[in-house]
Amino acid sequence: MSNDGNGWETYSKLVLAQLETLSGGIEALRAELQMVQNQLAELKAKEDRVQDLKIWKEKMDDVASPPQLREALQEVEDLKEFRTKAVTMFMVVQSIMGIAVAWALDVF
Repeated sequence: MSNDGNGWETYSKLVLAQLETLSGGIEALRAELQMVQNQLAELKAKEDRVQDLKIWKEKMDDVASPPQLREALQEVEDLKEFRTKAVTMFMVVQSIMGIAVAWALDVF
């Protein structure tokens, strides 16, 4: 009986040691799982931010794309140049008309 008691005691110590090892492994897995869950939450937050940026960019592209903005700026420059030419032509025509009226009054 003493031999059986000693065998049972050894076996129970072995089982207890194995349970403690398994418990430590489970705790390590829980900690690692918690870390993975935290990283997953961070990734989801980043993905949401990326989606928000994509939506904003699509809205901006609907308003005006970079080539459209370049074209609009070129059109504005063309209109400024046209205005300058038109004002200059108007001044030249007014000057010619003034000279013609003055010459016509001197002639009569």
